[in-house]
Amino acid sequence: MIKKISLWLSGLREDAGAVLRDPIQRAKFFKYLAIHVVIIATAALFVYPLLRIFSVSLRPGDKLFSTDLSLIPDGATFVAYAKLLKDTMFLRWLWNSLLITLATSFIGVSLASTAAYAFSRFQFPGKKAGLILLLSSQMIPAGMLILPLFLMIMKLKLMNTYLGMIIAYSVSSLPFSIWILKGYYDTIPRSLEEAALVDGTSQVGAFWRIILPLSTPALSIAFLFNFTTAWNEYLVARVVLFSSQQYTWTLGLFELQGQYITQWGMFAAGSMLVTIPVLCVFLYSSKWLISGLTLGSVKG
Repeated sequence: MIKKISLWLSGLREDAGAVLRDPIQRAKFFKYLAIHVVIIATAALFVYPLLRIFSVSLRPGDKLFSTDLSLIPDGATFVAYAKLLKDTMFLRWLWNSLLITLATSFIGVSLASTAAYAFSRFQFPGKKAGLILLLSSQMIPAGMLILPLFLMIMKLKLMNTYLGMIIAYSVSSLPFSIWILKGYYDTIPRSLEEAALVDGTSQVGAFWRIILPLSTPALSIAFLFNFTTAWNEYLVARVVLFSSQQYTWTLGLFELQGQYITQWGMFAAGSMLVTIPVLCVFLYSSKWLISGLTLGSVKG
């Protein structure tokens, strides 16, 4: 084993020497080295706060501030995680958030995919005005939408219900999803649909069998946008939900903050646990987040 390692190291030194002697290869080497250093530094910059939160969740005695900068504190314990799962309804809050978020994501992507297809492929009165209106709605601050959403849900008698939350989230995230998908549909050659129509497929069939499979990257981006927006939302949930049984995790963790004391250990533990579903969804869908699937679909 030692002999193999020494041979590998000697070969690596020879390759490195050959690269550094060639000016062109040397320039490429230092360029790639600089790029990787920047990437690693940026990743460390974003990961470090998450590691600090994990460190707070392991500290005994509910400590928030400490002079110890080590990521694993002295006397590290998982008591905060155990208390969070045992003494609170955290799993219930997590389930509520997951149910509302998944329903919002699927409904939002379904509505956006068909609406974006209509804006991309058909000509109808008010098309340009509709696109401008959708884009303008994204310029309105989220706080200004609380009152109209509250009135709409109250008129529908859906206060403190999953359905009311799903409707509110779907409506608020729909314009951005439509714009994402519409822009991607515009890049798909119309000749693909025309060929399917010549073969006897209907317009709906062409959309289902041709456009949607080729639009997987854009659909994945729209799904992730809907998922993360609904998963992390707080203001609408605070207005619509008032029963602890219906709370999402954002409202549930807020209950750990009291007037005179905050349970920082449990708060940090919950903050770490709620990242797991988002991480799983992102890792699962990342294989589709690649553009250019339509390249080569049409010759010439």
